[in-house]
Amino acid sequence: MKKLVLLLLASTSLLAACGGGAAEDSSATGSTDSGIKETLVMGLDDTFAPMGFKDESGEIVGFDVDLAKEVAERLDVEITFQPIDWAMKETELDSGNIDMIWNGYTITEERKEKVLFTEPYLNNSQIIVTMADSDIKTKADLAGKVVATQQGSAAFDAIKADETGIADEFDGGAPILYPTFNDVFNDLESGRSDAIVVDEVLGRYTMKQKGEEKYTVLSDNFGEEEYGVGLRKEDGALKEAIDKAMNEMREDGTYDEIYATWFAE
Repeated sequence: MKKLVLLLLASTSLLAACGGGAAEDSSATGSTDSGIKETLVMGLDDTFAPMGFKDESGEIVGFDVDLAKEVAERLDVEITFQPIDWAMKETELDSGNIDMIWNGYTITEERKEKVLFTEPYLNNSQIIVTMADSDIKTKADLAGKVVATQQGSAAFDAIKADETGIADEFDGGAPILYPTFNDVFNDLESGRSDAIVVDEVLGRYTMKQKGEEKYTVLSDNFGEEEYGVGLRKEDGALKEAIDKAMNEMREDGTYDEIYATWFAE
């Protein structure tokens, strides 16, 4: 097995898109016998705990990161992890700056038109979170309230697609958008927003770190969904290889071991 390397590319996605070396470096690598590139670049939002984020030492860690490392080892390829502007993720993929979007990336019909998804590997939902002393008890109570979420996120898409049309009744007629979910939680805690909509896996993890007693999660939500890895449409060989590796990991218990590391009670 080739040595698996973890390389944090410090350049931002804008610099990469304006002529940085990411796209050239990615395309310059060779390919394996199966046609898969010898080095794959995984794009992620490095604030999306516990899927992919920077720990206290600045290292990128997380559930998706560990899954990707294991998949890369089984495919006998190297993998690098590149933080990107999440709102630009599909553009980064199309331009060749990254080879995969793998960071709690929700499978939707709209996104299927732009990318090739692997098989789903984790269930998720879009939960509504308030502070514990809030008088908001149901989704309908969000009428007239300030609601925040991340720009370009599945949470935002779910709010827009909600059949109740409740987003039109938010204060301002739409949710307030922030670059990261860290900003979204900070907005809630500061009192600038009355409620937030976030991925359940991130929300539960974040609340556990901050103190679960401070928050309330409504029984209503903005929909159930699944996570997948996003690839370019022409990368069918890579999709098949990732799906095969993930199935093997489930069968031999490796997936469960990684899951327990990040989601153990």
